Amino acid sequence: MKNKRHSEIIKIISSYNVETQDDLIKRLNASGYQVTQATISRDIRELKLTKVPAGDNSYKYALPSHDSHKYISKYQYIVRETIIAVDYACNMIVLKTLAGMAQAAAAAIDAMGWNEIVGSIAGDDTIFVVMRSEEKAREYTENFRNILNID
Repeated sequence: MKNKRHSEIIKIISSYNVETQDDLIKRLNASGYQVTQATISRDIRELKLTKVPAGDNSYKYALPSHDSHKYISKYQYIVRETIIAVDYACNMIVLKTLAGMAQAAAAAIDAMGWNEIVGSIAGDDTIFVVMRSEEKAREYTENFRNILNID
């Protein structure tokens, strides 16, 4: 759900001059996403959105100028194509990958810049990701399942 919402946010800010969080919430609501201000604040931080001049003495939300979204899509592709199972225990996520692919997938996960990740270690076909809390481990396990389309 979060990845779909992030995609919708990117689509919205690419199509419209969204100046405030309230504007973004209204547009997301119109697109069928019921969100709170706290959720939008987190999404803005996670997407690394910035405010840039809109040209008429106002500002609008935009993706970082260094094409980080393009890279995040590539990282998600690596994760999607290499990880075959995901689970968590306490504050640790365990990811199973295709043989020989754990290090590439771990590098992609690290490059996504998720602040809730303390660190990761990869073997041949297994990755351990240490999260800051069990709640974050549960949340990110769900994120991985969404990326992988696992129920």
